[in-house]
Amino acid sequence: MIARYDDIHVSQPTQLHERESRQAPLATVYRYHDGTKHHFHAFARSLGRLDWASQPSPFRGFADTPIFPLHPAPGAVLDGYAPLPTTFDQACDRELAPAPLSAPALGDLLRHALGLSAWKRFGSSRWSLRVNPSSGNLHPTEAYVICGALPGLGDRPAVYHYAADRHALELRCVFDESVWRQAFGGRQDGLLVALTSIHWREAWKYGERAFRYCQHDIGHAIGAVSVAASLIGWRATLLPAWSQGAIAAVTGIDRDGDFTEAEREEPGCIMAIGAAESAEGPQQTVGELVAGIVGGRWSGRASQLSEDHVEWSFIGEVARATDDPGRSSLPTAAVTHGDRRRRRTREIDARSLLLRRRSALAFDGRSTIDRDTFVEMLSCLRPGADTPWNSVWWTPRVHLAIFVHRVDGLSPGLYLLLRDPPALERLRAACRSEFLWEVADEELPLRCLARGDARALAARLSCDQDIAADGFFSLGMLADFEASLQTFGPSFYRHLFWETGLVGQALYLEAEAAGARATGIGCFYDDPVHDVLGLQDHAFQSLYHFTVGMPVDDARLTTEPGYPWETPSTD
Repeated sequence: MIARYDDIHVSQPTQLHERESRQAPLATVYRYHDGTKHHFHAFARSLGRLDWASQPSPFRGFADTPIFPLHPAPGAVLDGYAPLPTTFDQACDRELAPAPLSAPALGDLLRHALGLSAWKRFGSSRWSLRVNPSSGNLHPTEAYVICGALPGLGDRPAVYHYAADRHALELRCVFDESVWRQAFGGRQDGLLVALTSIHWREAWKYGERAFRYCQHDIGHAIGAVSVAASLIGWRATLLPAWSQGAIAAVTGIDRDGDFTEAEREEPGCIMAIGAAESAEGPQQTVGELVAGIVGGRWSGRASQLSEDHVEWSFIGEVARATDDPGRSSLPTAAVTHGDRRRRRTREIDARSLLLRRRSALAFDGRSTIDRDTFVEMLSCLRPGADTPWNSVWWTPRVHLAIFVHRVDGLSPGLYLLLRDPPALERLRAACRSEFLWEVADEELPLRCLARGDARALAARLSCDQDIAADGFFSLGMLADFEASLQTFGPSFYRHLFWETGLVGQALYLEAEAAGARATGIGCFYDDPVHDVLGLQDHAFQSLYHFTVGMPVDDARLTTEPGYPWETPSTD
């Protein structure tokens, strides 16, 4: 993703608010959200420079614990697992029979969701890229696997940390077989994946706005896990009943002794992964499973990422204010899905597509895309029973304000894609009265708000970054902000960003499948975006920007495979 303002601009300090921990959580959410907005005259608080001496390591490891490698590369016949070639369309449309649960199948999932996609080299500098995108390639998201006994891993249920640099699992805990058996009602075809965040990895560069970016990255990772699971016929489902305290307990990130001098991790979400019923999660109460895991035998000490740190107390405040206690019940409407998207006919190898996904650094400013491809991209962002939208439990809360630049057969201008069509009237009432609201497609809920060249405006709003103007189109993701927080509580602030990350992940893959490239834009001028649309309160808020176009590659960079045993990349 691009959020490069630290490299160009010096952040101006703003007046510090009184930050009392006893304030109402919802008030803290609003205060954080407004206090970390970028303005034409000042940016959200950060150091305004990069302290290279304190740059955090991109990889966390756990010492003094067994390590279980997950290579050779998925695709090798191992323990009877030999995945068939899978097209991107088959994966997203859930057309595959589920593979049996095995260590090689788990390795296949993790490789194509959270593993290294490549290494880049420029002169003496070398850095890695991952399958799941991240703000500034900083990767605050860590992953943990909780599963029963699997050949090649161990003979007891266990908790593992995924070490992306080695494509290996590090043992964190072993616990009693009866605990796992009771949790899944005797079934052995399911597992859990938990995601956490290391705030410091983002705050090192982006200061107080880093909490937003960590949530974006959780959303991208949810999408990446969902798609990778579908490659082997599995489904990934978020489990809203789990509190963040429960997630911290089963991953061990609340164990003080295991994190001596190491940066702490913030619990994010937990997903059930498996075929059919197993994707619904454990059958017993969360508390019983948590207690059984906490009482297991733990091992491992977390590595320190930086010797020096800058504490951003505002991040801690909003993290506490958005702590999720878990949800025992959900509104009936929250589990419904929209119409199935229009079917595609592309024969693109899904695994290759996932590994070649990149964030574009620049677009050529000339290439165009045809209208049908544009509409098909947007169609795949609509919710439905297909991947990755079947992973979440709430109805869409994010709509897209699209700046169309170079789409053949479609007039340049400002458009709006309604991802939840019933929101039309509220959006129309909130936006400028002079907008056209013309139907722009017969099947897609796409409306034309205004016609004209929007390239300069798009770049200006995205922190003056040309990449927002040089592609086929760019967009701002508008969250149904106030109503969502009132309905689901302050913890749903995180979920709104997760949804934008999910939309971004789907758009990343759709762009790659179309022979183009995309980039998330974390740096944009918040309220000026609202001014352009006529939004005057917190009813709708822009949370994330995105852009798609034809990339300009830097010939000075060389590419190496993600892991030594893999075929060198041609990218």
